[in-house]
Amino acid sequence: MAEKKFASQADLAEKKATFSELADGVYAYTTEGDPNTGVVVGDDAVLIMDARATPVLAQELIDVIRGVTDKPIKYMVLSHYHAVRVLGASAYGAEYIIASEMTRDLIAERGQQDFESEVQRFPRLFQSVETVPGLTWPNITFSDRMSLWLGSREVRLMHLGKGHTKGDIVAWLPDEKVCFSGDLVEYGATPYAGDSYPREWIETLERVKALGAERMVPGRGDALVGADQVRTAIEQTQAFLKTMVTSIEGGVKKGQDLREVYASTYAALKPDFGDWVIFDHCLPFDVSRAFDAEKGVTDPRIWTAERDMEMWKALEG
Repeated sequence: MAEKKFASQADLAEKKATFSELADGVYAYTTEGDPNTGVVVGDDAVLIMDARATPVLAQELIDVIRGVTDKPIKYMVLSHYHAVRVLGASAYGAEYIIASEMTRDLIAERGQQDFESEVQRFPRLFQSVETVPGLTWPNITFSDRMSLWLGSREVRLMHLGKGHTKGDIVAWLPDEKVCFSGDLVEYGATPYAGDSYPREWIETLERVKALGAERMVPGRGDALVGADQVRTAIEQTQAFLKTMVTSIEGGVKKGQDLREVYASTYAALKPDFGDWVIFDHCLPFDVSRAFDAEKGVTDPRIWTAERDMEMWKALEG
C-alpha cells in the first residue's frame, strides 16, 4: 500500500504574488492562500511583518520592496513561531527581530520539531530549504505591547490573548487603521489550530475586532479593504472555530474517540468551510488539538514529523 501523503504535499502549483498598497507606504504581500507578509515603510526604515519560509523566498519580497524604497530593512516582526513565518528572516539583515516573550519560549521549546514537521507537510513552501541557517531567534521580546516609531509613524505591537498559538501578536497602525493579524485571522483559508487554544482564540478575536481596523493583512487570503470586509473575515474565522469547538464538545460528552469526533466534526465544517484553502490538510491537526483541549490538555502537545504521520494515517488513512 502506498504511503498516505498529507493533502498539502500534493499542492505543488506555483502561486501568484500580489503586492498591494493599503495606505501610504503600507503594503500587503499576498500569494493566493499561501502565508502573507506585511511591509511598512517609515521615514527612515522598513518594517517587515513575518519573514517567509526561506531566505530564497524572502529575497523575492526584498526585490519587490526595492521597487518602492531603498530604505534599510531595520525591523523584522514575527507574529508567532511557526517555521513558515520565520525561517526566511536571515535574508533581510534586520537589526531588530521582535516577537512576544511567549513566542521566544516556544522557539526554544519546540522550534526545531516544528521546522522538521512543517517542511514535511508543505514542501512547496520551503523552496531552497537548505539555505535556512537555523532557527530564527528574536533579539527583542515584550509581554503585552510595545510601540515602534519609524520616524513619525507608529507601529503598535500587541499580544491580545492566546489563539493560533499562545504567543500571537498583531501589528496595529493606529493612524492608518491597518492591522497585520498573522494567523489569528484568515480569509478564505482554513485556520490551523494544531498549536492553538481554540476557546481563547474566539475571545481574542473579539479584541482584534475592537481595534476597528479598516484594512487588514490576514494570515492567508487576500488583503482586506474596508471595515465591513475586515469584520467579515474576523467573524468567519470565529464561526469556523465555534463550529469546531461545539462539534468536538458534543462528541467528547458522548464518549466518542478521536476518530469518531474527527468524522463528525469534518461533516459539521465541510458545508460552510470545505472550499477554504488547506481545509483537508488542516482538519486532522485542528481536531486533534481541540479534542485534547476538550479533554483537559491545557497546552498543545509538540508536533514532530513522526507524530504528524501517525496522526495523519490514523485519521485519514
